[in-house]
Amino acid sequence: MGLDEASLQLVDVASALEETLTALRAVGAAPAYRVGGTGAALLQGVQLPVGDLDLLLARREDVDTVAAALSPFPCLYATSWLPESAQYFARYEVNGVHVEISTVEQETDSDGMECVGRGPWQHYVMITCGSYRVPVVRLELRLATELLRDRPDRYEPLLDHLATYGFDAALLHRAMTARDLPPERRHYVTDRLTHSRPRPGAAMTGISGRERSPET
Repeated sequence: MGLDEASLQLVDVASALEETLTALRAVGAAPAYRVGGTGAALLQGVQLPVGDLDLLLARREDVDTVAAALSPFPCLYATSWLPESAQYFARYEVNGVHVEISTVEQETDSDGMECVGRGPWQHYVMITCGSYRVPVVRLELRLATELLRDRPDRYEPLLDHLATYGFDAALLHRAMTARDLPPERRHYVTDRLTHSRPRPGAAMTGISGRERSPET
């Protein structure tokens, strides 16, 4: 498809995800995973720039399993250990979308990190993607990542979405604390969300247009 960076649409991400899960089903594999990154936000209805689809795996052998299932597709980066980011990582092109699969092997006591520790495994929502129910990391964790990276083209749409549909204030606070965000950025988030109603576990609409269930 030759998609440029940050040009993916919802249909692109959903198609690549469904194709990946179908490839896993074809080989009888069902490793635990979470969808993260900007692709996860897009799948939850946030309109923001997306460049790829990120799948977080718990174990290196799970990355190997997904890589083997995706072997019919172009391999853009063979499974390798990346010491600078503590990831066991691979990248494939599925239906024109870069699908990145990895572990993130860092330690933290916090549950507020998007890809590290228990956060993504504990805080997620289930959405419908074709014939699959897909675990997608909660937006509060993604927002903290984008605030840390200072990418307003990503965090402003996330703030708009949370202000409209509700958010878990305690989880967002822990996420911002885990990222050690400066006080001025935290105050900005508070100001942007001050007139919304935090609703832990609020149901929202996923890509199917049906209710998606929160997990905390």
